[in-house]
Amino acid sequence: LKLGGETRDLTVMFTDIRNFTTISERMSPAALIHLMNDFLTPMSDLVMQSRGTIDKFMGDAMMAFWNAPLDDPDHARHACRAALQMSAALSPLNQKLAEQARAEGKTPLVLQAGIGINTGPAAVGNMGSRQRFAYSALGDTVNLASRLESQTKTYGVEILAGPATRAAVPDFAFLQLDLLRVKGKQEPVAVYALLGDEAYAARIEFSDMKGRHDALMNDYRAGRFAAALEELAGVPPGPLDGFYAMFRERLATLRDNPPPAWDGVFTAISK
Repeated sequence: LKLGGETRDLTVMFTDIRNFTTISERMSPAALIHLMNDFLTPMSDLVMQSRGTIDKFMGDAMMAFWNAPLDDPDHARHACRAALQMSAALSPLNQKLAEQARAEGKTPLVLQAGIGINTGPAAVGNMGSRQRFAYSALGDTVNLASRLESQTKTYGVEILAGPATRAAVPDFAFLQLDLLRVKGKQEPVAVYALLGDEAYAARIEFSDMKGRHDALMNDYRAGRFAAALEELAGVPPGPLDGFYAMFRERLATLRDNPPPAWDGVFTAISK
């Protein structure tokens, strides 16, 4: 083993627990470690079962990537499928935590995770110092995946993906949420909510949802904020409820205070 690496196309994933600081304040160190093990073990299993490489654990967060060190021509699809499975795995875990809390007479914890996925070139290999190094990945692709994970809280969704990931898996159920200028970058990127796999995308319910959503976003990007608010009022409850709650406030602000120039780009003020 030695320092060094190569540039490869990767699909990178970051995931962490939302409101982890609040959760940790309610628990002893031993109980917190046990909770992290309960969360990270099934998440790690799903990554490895889908041919992913776990890069590192960072407290409540995990970084993983696909297509290194072993070749995986369908790495974006495998990463997206793993993300959907990880999201679904939270339900039985929360049920287990609720049962434990009831048995101990405590208020149950409800874990929610945010997942960011991005695809593109990255430097991957053994990195660090000569005394201590690890197999890892670096680059703009990795940075954007991390930013997307952080923005899941803002957009009220569980999984956010970059445009290259969406382009690599066009038959999955993606909906574009924004043109976002993330912190530290000048060029805006399209960000997509990943709602389901190819079977979910083929449902008539998703087709109807996508039609309403695309019409709403077309009005927004054209600067027709009042019309977009009217469209939003007719949207039935669904998996984008968190996003639409945030978006309703944004549209009302833009309607009441129209910008002098509008390009449809939103700038994130935090990582």
